[in-house]
Amino acid sequence: MFESAEIGHSIDKETYEREVIELREALLEAQYELKRQARFPVIILINGIEGAGKGETVKLLNEWMDPRLIQVDSFLWPTDEELARPPQWRFWRRLPPKGRTAIFFGNWYSQMLHARVNGDIKSSRLDVAIDAAERFERMLCDEGALIFKFWFHLSKKQLKERLKTLEKDPQRSWQLSEIDWLQSEVYDKFVRYGERVLRRTSRDYAPWYIVEGADERYRSLTVGRTILEGLQAALDVKDRPRRQPHAAPLVASLDNRGLLDSLDLSLALSKDQYKTQLAREQARLATLIRDKRFRQHSLLAVFEGNDAAGKGGAIRRVTDALDPRQYHIVPIAAPTEEERAQPYLWRFWRHMPARRQFTIFDRSWYGRVLVERVEGFCPSADWLRAYSEINDFEEQLVEFGIVVVKFWLAIDKDTQYERFKERESIPFKRYKITEEDWRNRDKWDQYVDAVGDMVDRTSTEIAPWTLVEANDKRFARVKVLRTLNDALEAAFDKDK
Repeated sequence: MFESAEIGHSIDKETYEREVIELREALLEAQYELKRQARFPVIILINGIEGAGKGETVKLLNEWMDPRLIQVDSFLWPTDEELARPPQWRFWRRLPPKGRTAIFFGNWYSQMLHARVNGDIKSSRLDVAIDAAERFERMLCDEGALIFKFWFHLSKKQLKERLKTLEKDPQRSWQLSEIDWLQSEVYDKFVRYGERVLRRTSRDYAPWYIVEGADERYRSLTVGRTILEGLQAALDVKDRPRRQPHAAPLVASLDNRGLLDSLDLSLALSKDQYKTQLAREQARLATLIRDKRFRQHSLLAVFEGNDAAGKGGAIRRVTDALDPRQYHIVPIAAPTEEERAQPYLWRFWRHMPARRQFTIFDRSWYGRVLVERVEGFCPSADWLRAYSEINDFEEQLVEFGIVVVKFWLAIDKDTQYERFKERESIPFKRYKITEEDWRNRDKWDQYVDAVGDMVDRTSTEIAPWTLVEANDKRFARVKVLRTLNDALEAAFDKDK
């Protein structure tokens, strides 16, 4: 795979100086056009052999282009804040918005490669990491990102010659680091596993570019031209092609009976039952959150449901049991301009709880397969692929130790109407009812179908949905608390 990057490519000084002037001008022009169009972000991943010119090339790109529009990040050593969250969190929070460029050193490929070469993980775990990287990039590209993946290469002979030359030069010996010497010791393993990674992850939507790094001029022109040609091609395509969904993506219920129809919405608690059970479950939650076993976990609760189903009241009964410092509520509304410039999951990744924290989402990422689907805010291809993207997202959270609990609060249409009218008649509740609520009610059946599909495709063993019968608010509040407590206890039991 690396043979063509070991044959001694070179560019003479005269040719380089002649071509670099035109290249710089074209790169700047393309960069400003990217900013003007603001249709997609550019992500450049820097990987390869130590000493092959990675840092020098990125430094040169910053000289050739406008550095104000380029964000360079190195992910070598995770911070305490990053270690307290799922591994991909650190990358999600640094994704560039549309119209900008990010260059990532120490990215997801660097980490999996070094872990395998150092023996921290086995090949089976490397393959899992490769699959995760491929899904991540597929999602980013489906959301519009343009990804360049560069592998800077040196042959083993070239690497050793470089080390000897620098070691003997008192003016440049400072450039050598412990990592450079270590690279020479593990070169064969690094290249072997690197080839495995490149072979598995070079795709038409995010290909790898292998660059011989021995000659600085050849290396610089190759990287610059690759970025320029890819960027110009993407800018010239006004509507980037999307993957087409299956011709018959979802099968409607032939008997018009949906999942929500199976719920017994008559379930209720008396005032005395409610008072007793609420106090018991709140005390139980307060105890579990303070349990030392919770230090290895965090809790994430997702609240979805019909308008006026009582999500806010259920959330308040949960938080009443806790110190305000122990939880964080994230209300989700229409995305802001900043959020629209990113992949749709970005605004949710930002709020992932660290260990020992409890985050409550009042509405969530499921808006993609609910309101965005029903209202036509995104193409069908986008919400159809969202099911698998969400499952992958939640699997990452659970694997890290986050206890994910998802609630759908269900009421019938008559109960919703009564609550809407009540909100209109009571001054201090009037803010809760809007024209949009009435419009959503007109699409009741469409939302019923969307909820059924959502549960069918995202209620998994690791992150199941809990359907809450919410015609009776007292019953719903107690069920929510009990479900949270049961989920925490189940997670603690798995730790044994």
